[in-house]
Amino acid sequence: MLLRAALTSFRRGETLAAEPVSASLDVSLKHLAAYNAVCGFGLRDALPLTYPHVLGFPSQMKLMSGAGFPFPLPGLVHIANRITQSRPLKLCEPLEITVSARDLRPHPQGTQVDVVTSVSGVWEGVSTYLRRTGGSSGQSEVLQRPAGSAVWRMPADIGRRYGAASGDRNPIHLHPLSARLFGFKRAIAHGMWTKARCLAALEGRLPEAVTVDVRFKKPLLIPGRVEFSAAEGADGWEFAVWSKGPHLVGSAA
Repeated sequence: MLLRAALTSFRRGETLAAEPVSASLDVSLKHLAAYNAVCGFGLRDALPLTYPHVLGFPSQMKLMSGAGFPFPLPGLVHIANRITQSRPLKLCEPLEITVSARDLRPHPQGTQVDVVTSVSGVWEGVSTYLRRTGGSSGQSEVLQRPAGSAVWRMPADIGRRYGAASGDRNPIHLHPLSARLFGFKRAIAHGMWTKARCLAALEGRLPEAVTVDVRFKKPLLIPGRVEFSAAEGADGWEFAVWSKGPHLVGSAA
């Protein structure tokens, strides 16, 4: 789906006029079990915090490949994701999904836009995408490497497995050869898989009403080895995924 949309959406624009896309659906236990298995979640009555993002993915692609969205899909970089839920969504409840785009704004390296997925009035995911057009990132952010809590070994097929579960079959995640066509030495892990894997490691320790905010820093090449760190403080949890540098930094409160 992603590749087909990419090949049919070579547009340029400076305005945002995409119409919201809506869908109604019920959760498939088989699909949920496959997603949980690849991300590390246990099967519970409440949906994993990141799972509604996957449910909204077809609507996201429809909006981003349709009229009114200012950028072509090829070359867009997912730089951040924020999820807020007021209560957990349940396995048995029907879901109403609406995807919209907002806040087209400048970035030091180009232009960024938010794609917002809302589910049943209790869950919202905001994915920020960057269209690079030049410039520099400005003053480099200095991040202190946290003490590792665990070592994760990333198998070579994790991109294909997550792509099958999520529907996100972007070629940069699937195989070294297809990734090289887009400038990567090897395939890279999905950012939303990395976020989901972090939350699976924190499963049962986050409040039911929560906001989880992450920034995707450096592509995570697969196969590979990374360190996961997590620490709870007065303002909630801080977590990160590192190897030679940060791949993901996040917070949950």
